[in-house]
Amino acid sequence: MPTSPGEHREIAESYGSDAERYDRTRPRYPDTLVDRIVAESPGRDILDVATGTGIAGLAFRARGCRVLGVEPDARMAAFARRKGLDVEVARFEEWDPAGRYFDTVVAGTVWHWVDPVAGAAQAARVLRPEGRLALFWNAFQPANDVARAFTEAYARAVPDLPMDWRRMTGPDAYEGVCATAADGIRKASAFGEPEQWRFEWDRVYTRGQWLDQVPTFGGHGQLPAERLDALLDGLGDAVDAMGGSFSMHYTAVVVTAVRTG
Repeated sequence: MPTSPGEHREIAESYGSDAERYDRTRPRYPDTLVDRIVAESPGRDILDVATGTGIAGLAFRARGCRVLGVEPDARMAAFARRKGLDVEVARFEEWDPAGRYFDTVVAGTVWHWVDPVAGAAQAARVLRPEGRLALFWNAFQPANDVARAFTEAYARAVPDLPMDWRRMTGPDAYEGVCATAADGIRKASAFGEPEQWRFEWDRVYTRGQWLDQVPTFGGHGQLPAERLDALLDGLGDAVDAMGGSFSMHYTAVVVTAVRTG
């Protein structure tokens, strides 16, 4: 995990260095999550915070929503635009909505990079009354044998990178992230009481698919090439020992609240 605000920001802004890989490999969000948010929205105008390559935004557009993305990294924004999304480059807390309002503000796997109070206050400013703020993450929950093998690979290759897959316990591992988000919403004093939704899903990864995704994990992009290669070799050996593929269980966790007033 980042140890200082500067390191925190450096990691957050590193993903755009390989936007194509990020878009290709990062897990999507389950249809049940997207459908629930759309059903609970008072309208179809969606603001996608830190839209990245448009993974979440395109899912909502596919449901007939009008989506505007706000993205601090110009490289990610350019990639999302090439996929057809309307994106403005800015940090969300500093973005000028220019008098525009939205029915729902969403943020997929990014709100931990946003100031939780300033972000919630900004969301309140751009939401119509009864509009919804929906923040969500995909929580890993590997099987015990997968978690043990991956943890051992990290310990051998990058012992100073704290990545204990045995602690990836699905939604329980996101209790702190969700609590911080909910507390920020409460402090904004513009929303009803936050609630949490959960959606279970699974994905099977081949060796190549998993190794392709690993460099996009937080902090991995800052590893020297030789250390990253050693890690990928170790993880590849672990997946080979599982027969060349494995199933990853996910729980998509959502923190959501309705704009009052």
